[in-house]
Amino acid sequence: MNEQTGNSRIQNTKCECGHQNPVGTVLCEACGKPLNEEAAAQDLLEMRYDGVARRSQKDNPGVIDRVWNFFSSVKVAIYLITITTIGAMLGSIYPQESTFLNIDASVYYQENYGQLGHIYYLLGLSHTYTSWWFVLLLVLIGASLVICSLDRVLPLYKALSRQRIPKHLSFLKRQRVSLEADIHGDGVQWVEHVAPKIRKKGYRVRTDGSTLLAEKQRFSRWGPYVLHIGLIVFLLAVLARGLPGLHMDTHMAFPEGQPKLIPDTSYYLQNDGFSVQFYSEEDLPKEFQGKGKILPEKFETKAILYECLAGCELGEEPQLKEVMRHNIEVNHPLNYEGLKAYQFDYDLTPTLISVTPALTDAVTGEEYGTFKLDMNYPEKAYKVGPYTLTVKDLYTDFGLNADGKPANMSSNPNAPAFLFLIEGPDLPETGVQYFYFPKQIDKERFQQDALNRQLGGGELKFDLQVSSMENVELSESTTYLNIRIDKAMPFVWVGAGIGMLGLVLGFYFQHRRIWLRVDHGVLTLGAHTNKNWFGLRREIAAVLKEMDLDVDEKSLVNNGGSKA
Repeated sequence: MNEQTGNSRIQNTKCECGHQNPVGTVLCEACGKPLNEEAAAQDLLEMRYDGVARRSQKDNPGVIDRVWNFFSSVKVAIYLITITTIGAMLGSIYPQESTFLNIDASVYYQENYGQLGHIYYLLGLSHTYTSWWFVLLLVLIGASLVICSLDRVLPLYKALSRQRIPKHLSFLKRQRVSLEADIHGDGVQWVEHVAPKIRKKGYRVRTDGSTLLAEKQRFSRWGPYVLHIGLIVFLLAVLARGLPGLHMDTHMAFPEGQPKLIPDTSYYLQNDGFSVQFYSEEDLPKEFQGKGKILPEKFETKAILYECLAGCELGEEPQLKEVMRHNIEVNHPLNYEGLKAYQFDYDLTPTLISVTPALTDAVTGEEYGTFKLDMNYPEKAYKVGPYTLTVKDLYTDFGLNADGKPANMSSNPNAPAFLFLIEGPDLPETGVQYFYFPKQIDKERFQQDALNRQLGGGELKFDLQVSSMENVELSESTTYLNIRIDKAMPFVWVGAGIGMLGLVLGFYFQHRRIWLRVDHGVLTLGAHTNKNWFGLRREIAAVLKEMDLDVDEKSLVNNGGSKA
């Protein structure tokens, strides 16, 4: 069976006009004669891709060809898009984790949505759009778009750019718009007279003796492929948003007075002063009057943006260069080279900037010395009496994860904590570890002494404590800003624009072609378009009427088969 099929393909590749066609060609590239005439001699021709051979029709495909065939299938593309759409719908049942500022997702979904919410979290649907399987589906759709387009657009370009003017009679008679009629006079002269009349309709006309080819708006054939290019650019831009430095959408706290590093960037932002104005009782909306409500009318952050030139590592004082100043208000963000800082919230509670604790012996109470500990820029190591305290870990918002291990819950200074390695006399060679919480409330909440006993494996040798408020430095306010960076967004818009151009080309323009030939006083005409057949037949009927051939446009409809 396979041998017969292969022999049949080999025999069908050469046309009676002498042109050798690639395997898989439906219509002869030279004259347009159907190469499988005996299969359906009376059917209208399938003009998709002009009958050219495509790589996906290759005989004896290898591994690479099979992969190519898989992704070039429109059916496979539809399956991928359908699965991705279903996945996106599942991801929209409950809010995604990225919607919230600081939550424990393992608890949040069960508390708010019950058992279904817990299952939703366990299935990983709470972060659908950043999950590996959703990203993989987008990659597969992109691969399908690229291969599907290349499999069709290259052969189609070859066919349309090398069109021959004379066409086989069977090609003309089996077009959806076809006509046979008797004419008077010489065929070459008749073609020369009809050519200017067709040009008036906006066609580009070429003639070869008593044959003619007229076409217009060929560019519309590239509409679907321009759309594919737009979708590919769009998908690449969406995937690029997951790369470090190209996309950020996070909320950060900025205590007044000190610059703070914006993660994954070389920029520092300083809250140089925060102010808030509240509505008076008379100016409050009526629904809030008399209820003791205090509503802000306007709040503003005087922001200074710095670029870090050197010393951006932990424990080093950064060398900063001021690049911009801006008063951030609601809907008036700071905007610098794609980095935007929006006013989000504020807190008038004083925030720790630095403390000066004393290192003491936990048993005797002997004080070894003090050191200034900066909440944002701690030094790598501190020398206190005979002991050296090295900062091993810094937590801005200390917490315990599901496994009971220390973790940083957010970048906001809600519960600062430091893990020190203490080395010195009468200590093991590897030193001892010590957790320090600058806030008394955090010491009690996280049981600082019990935590350190667990680390040291016994009784405490040291204690860190602040003796008085004179050793505490506070900021007057904290502003919360929404930091956004989206360097991929311009490419998203470019992809969308290219896609829209492809839609316009495909929907509002039609590629129309008219072939005709005169043989011994008999005119044979065939025409094809990718849409609006009524308009094509109307144009042809109008041209023929000018040539004294009164033809009803409805008679141009070919219902299949040749006409006598």
